[in-house]
Amino acid sequence: MARCWSYLRGLSICVTVLLLVSGVVMIGVGFSSIEDNVPVAELFDQLAISDGLLALQVFGPIAVVLSVLGISAAVSNYKPLLLLFSALIFVEFVALMIVASPLIHVEAQVNIAVDDIFLNVTPLHRAERYIQTELQKLQTSDSCCGLRSFEDWENHLPDSCSCTPPTDLSSQTSNSSSLGSCVKAENDLHPSDHVWVHSEPCGPILKRYLGFPIKLRIGIISAFATITITAIALCLALGLEEHWRKPPVETTVDDFNRVKYQPKPSLS
Repeated sequence: MARCWSYLRGLSICVTVLLLVSGVVMIGVGFSSIEDNVPVAELFDQLAISDGLLALQVFGPIAVVLSVLGISAAVSNYKPLLLLFSALIFVEFVALMIVASPLIHVEAQVNIAVDDIFLNVTPLHRAERYIQTELQKLQTSDSCCGLRSFEDWENHLPDSCSCTPPTDLSSQTSNSSSLGSCVKAENDLHPSDHVWVHSEPCGPILKRYLGFPIKLRIGIISAFATITITAIALCLALGLEEHWRKPPVETTVDDFNRVKYQPKPSLS
């Protein structure tokens, strides 16, 4: 039984160290600038893509401090300190869940808001020069065209939308309007000619860029919550060890063959 409690104590130390690491990760992500990597970021200034940052910035340092307390308590096996750590980390867990729960609905709200932005900014050839420039960079790097489709540019298709059909497919048919990832479109510069452009729109790609920070925060908070619950259970078990242990007893038989049970005398 003593070996079992020793294993439990070692496991508690490992989990509280993991809790410390998760707190450091929360601080790192909370103070990082992931949103700066979103293409055409100025389009989405009014969106709540930074939701959850404050939760990470506040609860991350608290988690680190409490983790150090928990590690000290588990190493020293000091029962009152283990119970204090369990109570404090439980309070942080409840507070974090209350603050971070709206994040679950943010991603769906962002997708709806992004669709409205796409409607307002088209046709793209009339959009601000900055938006056109940034979008053309995205079209070149990710082989896409337009926000919802290449028709967002109407007939003013930029060179970044150009697509080269696969040679093996282009040789099979010349009348098809789509080949591989390319689709045939009209160009205002040469009305009599058709050009091949990327069939994939850039809108879903932009949504993935926007959704990644939110998903990352939800994942970190979920992992932290799992580790926290485990740490609470282990530290509570250690803190209440005296209540879980069965007191050692010894049996004696008296002159009348009656068995008596009494606690073993302490060696200390």
